[in-house]
Amino acid sequence: MKKPVFTTGQVAKICKVAPRTVSKWFDSGKLRGYRIPGSQDRRIPREHLIRFLKEYGMPLGELEEESWHKILVIGAEKLLLDRIQEMLPVAEEFRYEIANSGFEAGILAESFHPDSIIIDLALGRSEGLQIARNLRRNAAYEATLIIALASEDEPDPEGLTQYGFNESFKKPF
Repeated sequence: MKKPVFTTGQVAKICKVAPRTVSKWFDSGKLRGYRIPGSQDRRIPREHLIRFLKEYGMPLGELEEESWHKILVIGAEKLLLDRIQEMLPVAEEFRYEIANSGFEAGILAESFHPDSIIIDLALGRSEGLQIARNLRRNAAYEATLIIALASEDEPDPEGLTQYGFNESFKKPF
């Protein structure tokens, strides 16, 4: 599970520096964060820490994998995956995993911890809907963006939200 905020001591361990060095970065405004009211303890949100490390060319260490936006694509053909990659912004760092069945999707979802999941309903509409339902039953995927890729003859693409999808798109696009 991703840690949302870090203490100066935790940041010091990640950066392999003394906690006082992290405090200096914070106090000088180089490393953004906030102070806990009444205690003056500092907290650094993950996104600010990753931005700081990248800006100063420091290794991301254990945060490297967290800096990627991880996408699990389920049931998509190679051509469709290439098209999705073309449409994503170049500035972002993305990492993909591909599953060709519901079983493989479950295994990859647990080990890969995706930020977004794209389910191509061409793998089988009922299987795709069941995958979305099962993912939504797991609290770990409450905030995960789940997108359906529906065929152009899908009768009610907006109605797919009742199965746990956040959004649906008709193919081809």
